[in-house]
Amino acid sequence: MNTGAEFGKIRAQTQNVYERSAEQFDRDRARDGREDIWLERFTENLLEGAHILDLGCGSGEPIAAWLLGHGYRVTGVDYSEPMLKIARERLPGAAWVLNDMRDLTIDGAFDGIISWHGSFHLSQDEQRKLIPKLAKLLNPGGALMMTIGPEDGEVTGTIGGETVYHASLHPDEYRARLEALGFTEITLENSLDDGGPFVLLARK
Repeated sequence: MNTGAEFGKIRAQTQNVYERSAEQFDRDRARDGREDIWLERFTENLLEGAHILDLGCGSGEPIAAWLLGHGYRVTGVDYSEPMLKIARERLPGAAWVLNDMRDLTIDGAFDGIISWHGSFHLSQDEQRKLIPKLAKLLNPGGALMMTIGPEDGEVTGTIGGETVYHASLHPDEYRARLEALGFTEITLENSLDDGGPFVLLARK
């Protein structure tokens, strides 16, 4: 079992892992449509051409590619320039922004914000700071979707054979924090992956 100090070291190196492993990550990323049912739910009340922030967008597939293919405007944000380089070349119709969600400084208002396998690389305290920022960036009536853990805690995963950091608040804490920020219709459900993350969907 990892200690707090060990988790801290893993968290500190996670960005570098994505920098080094961008091409392999892109090759290995599943593109079998498993996210489609969630993307359909995320966008079901959004107008055609709605502006969506893809936070932790990686190389742009499959999330941003699906959104663009369904007529939405996309701004993708990631802290890995090698990932964004792939996304820019593959999907020039989106705006790709180098930014770190730990200190998110992007301007604008969005009709939807999605962080699929993105925000759970932040520590618990970093996630607590991020949630109010997302609420401010989201237009009234907009949708927020995030993948989270099934319980409070820290765990590790692997990317390209290297260890990366994951953390989650308790699902009840996410719900309480979002309700305090004016979100409604908050649902938390297990994803399609057996033993995988939960999906949080809320509307402002």
